[in-house]
Amino acid sequence: MTSDSATEQKGKFEPKEPVQLAPPKDDEISLDHLAKCNGVDGNPTYVAIKGTVFDVSGKDSYAPGKGYSVFAGKEPNRALALSSLKPEDCIPETDGLDEKQQKVLDDWFTFFSKRYNVVGKLPPKDAGSSS
Repeated sequence: MTSDSATEQKGKFEPKEPVQLAPPKDDEISLDHLAKCNGVDGNPTYVAIKGTVFDVSGKDSYAPGKGYSVFAGKEPNRALALSSLKPEDCIPETDGLDEKQQKVLDDWFTFFSKRYNVVGKLPPKDAGSSS
């Protein structure tokens, strides 16, 4: 990849309108708390990607009943990598994804990171395991 196309790649994820983002937070957000952040009952709307939690509150497409509401309160890594809106794909596991699908997931992470505030991190996957 030439440096021109690298610059072009970076630019393709830029929001059409400039977004003023708050400094990212690294507070730990439990999976239970994330699940409650689905935009229902006055709760904020969070979506986690690769362990990073983004606040998508106020973005209508993630509101209950809307197209991307299936991602709200979850870490839908597999669904994003597969470009799927199926609830059964809205899981964090990425085993079996090929290189192209991993790239799609990375692109989604970049897209979110340029548009939405980072409000925290999920606990490490091995947290609480006895291994």
